[in-house]
Amino acid sequence: MGQKVLVIGSGAREHAIAHALQRGGSVEEVTVAPGNPGMELDGIRTTHIAESNHAALIDFMKDNGYDWAFVGPEVPLIDGLVDDFAAAGLKAFGPDKAAAQIEGSKDFAKQLMERHGIPTAKYATFDALDPAVAYVREHGAPIVVKADGLAAGKGVTVAMDVETAVAALDDIFIDHRFGNAGAKVVIEDFLEGQEFSLMSFVNGTEFWPMPISQDHKRAYDGDKGPNTGGMGAYSPVPQIPQSVVDEAIETIVRPTVKAMADEGTPFTGILYAGLIATADGPKVIEFNARFGDPETEVVLPKLTSDLAAGISAILDGETPEFTWDDDRVTLGVVLASDGYPTNVVKGAKIPTIPVDEDSHVYYAGVSKNEDGELVASSGRVLFVETSAPTIKDAQDKVYAVIDALPTDGMFYRHDIGFKALK
Repeated sequence: MGQKVLVIGSGAREHAIAHALQRGGSVEEVTVAPGNPGMELDGIRTTHIAESNHAALIDFMKDNGYDWAFVGPEVPLIDGLVDDFAAAGLKAFGPDKAAAQIEGSKDFAKQLMERHGIPTAKYATFDALDPAVAYVREHGAPIVVKADGLAAGKGVTVAMDVETAVAALDDIFIDHRFGNAGAKVVIEDFLEGQEFSLMSFVNGTEFWPMPISQDHKRAYDGDKGPNTGGMGAYSPVPQIPQSVVDEAIETIVRPTVKAMADEGTPFTGILYAGLIATADGPKVIEFNARFGDPETEVVLPKLTSDLAAGISAILDGETPEFTWDDDRVTLGVVLASDGYPTNVVKGAKIPTIPVDEDSHVYYAGVSKNEDGELVASSGRVLFVETSAPTIKDAQDKVYAVIDALPTDGMFYRHDIGFKALK
């Protein structure tokens, strides 16, 4: 009998996690709560339980004999879902509430890094508008303004001039655009360099890094337009040398895992380090307490070992094995609803997307209309991923598919991976 695993979440990230679990061989059944109807095209079960309904999730696990849960998104982690599972005698892969603060509070993460000499941008934290504005005017631009708490990846403004930074502070303190997330703000020095994402499986004291990837946060080609949750990604990132990745593992990931354990908030789950390769070496932009989205959709397809077996080993206190395909490039592009991220226009019809065995479609913001057709129901709609020998090959392949689709009501970037070809 194989394992039964519950994945919690509803996006393309959770689709990729569930698909990777299915591929491994040790899992008999994967259900995603709440999931989305696009996942069902892969034979993945879904159950209409909200990720915020901890009691119903616990009942579902117990009533249906599930072995463990994988918590995908940040909100249930920060809300203590893993703690509630543990209290009910259930296993879940993800950090508890105390450890999830590394994402839930920018200030917590910054103080941790400061205490342990982990390289990151210089910063200051404010809980009122006037001193924050005074700091910005004194410091000048470029400068980075971050809402302290969770803002769905949209609470960060990279301000190239002082006016933009002040407007971002007004947004947070006067308009309360991010609600409680903006009760505090972190203002950081701007760092110059290419960004990359380094995710690791962590068991509290040890960690197993994954191949690095690069996300594209801006909505439009050439890194123009507003920040989004991510418009596409690729892995590996050839312009980031292995020596920089090795340095990041030793100066950032290792001391962070150790610091969390030493301070009584050990981290188990996926630690996401959003990094930048500066002239002074890699530095931390942010930590997340879970898989990145869309990076997961290009990293997990490279996994050649059994994902569920590796996570089960961690949950059972054993040593996991994770192996990766290092020979091929994976690259993927988000199709987003018109108006994303600010004024999303829902309802676009989802075309049938032809893919080969080296490609996959991961669904995010989709629902079914009364005729049973898939339609866009959110900002990011789906993610088309492919693998190929080179970045150029992968770009050509994925865009040959997307450019031929009827994409009325949706848009996408045409240059995912472009920084690798410069």
